[in-house]
Amino acid sequence: MGKHEVIAITGAAGFIGSALVGYLNQLGYEQLVLVDDFSSQKKVYNLLGKQYLTKVHRDQFGEWIQQHPNSIQYLFHLGARTDTTQQDYELFKRMNLEYSKNIWNYCTEQQIPMVYASSAATYGNGHLGFTDDESLIQQLQPLNPYAHSKNEFDKWVLEQKNQPPHWYGLKFFNVFGPNEYHKERMASVVYHAYKQVLRNGSIQLFQSHRDDYADGEQQRDFIYVKDVVAVCEWLLNNTPKNGIYNLGTGQCRSFKDLATAIFKSLHLPPVIQFIETPKEIRSSYQYHTEADMQKLRAAGYTHAFYSLEQAVDDYIQHYLEQASYY
Repeated sequence: MGKHEVIAITGAAGFIGSALVGYLNQLGYEQLVLVDDFSSQKKVYNLLGKQYLTKVHRDQFGEWIQQHPNSIQYLFHLGARTDTTQQDYELFKRMNLEYSKNIWNYCTEQQIPMVYASSAATYGNGHLGFTDDESLIQQLQPLNPYAHSKNEFDKWVLEQKNQPPHWYGLKFFNVFGPNEYHKERMASVVYHAYKQVLRNGSIQLFQSHRDDYADGEQQRDFIYVKDVVAVCEWLLNNTPKNGIYNLGTGQCRSFKDLATAIFKSLHLPPVIQFIETPKEIRSSYQYHTEADMQKLRAAGYTHAFYSLEQAVDDYIQHYLEQASYY
């Protein structure tokens, strides 16, 4: 993909979107069309100093793309309503499902390759495992309206006869890293735990309410945002088989490991307190997630992912401690 070709990014002011803008800028891509609702003052810093062609409000993007036919050569659809505690499905249906269908249709009509953000939340409690086998997608049982909207779009995509020339849905696992500061309570555990250490000198983790897991041994596939954007850029310049792919590290780690890595990066002895998991989320709380990464690896992505310790240390030392952005 030439550096002069135009790339559109939805959700460009958000966490992963702005990190992708920063990464593409580093590689010399500056012909970027940024799509988002740019009204949030907290997100302004995510785009400071970034190079791009123009900004388009997300509500005007459909009109803009019709008025500028053949002007975009690639599209990353990373914009979504992501609040997993919001229970209003109509909101998710409009923002995540219907909006995403429109983006897909533009890309199909104008033959624009696209990457879109799905989510590991679609796997629900993981009773079918965490393999990105598309034949299982109809059977998945997401646990909240956000995850349901993401899975409904995946299902819809797989039914489409008319498609963009190349398309990839990425099931992001637990992404963390710079530029998530505006997300407040929806920011990553790493971000919140770091803040807890500064405030109290300790980190609070949920107790286990299952006999087969010790406190703090609940597991997640934590992936650094720098790895996520590297995969996005790889897809820009490679054309593996169209489809839905997991994007985690393939290596689950415990919350205790995570807390320990934070203390180590700050040169402090670990002080961890265990608190009860709130009753209202216990039934939907996941004890284990781990991406099966064979599909992306088989498609040709060979780069190593950051280890949890490397990623936490990079995030803390170069971003959180310096209040800087990627």
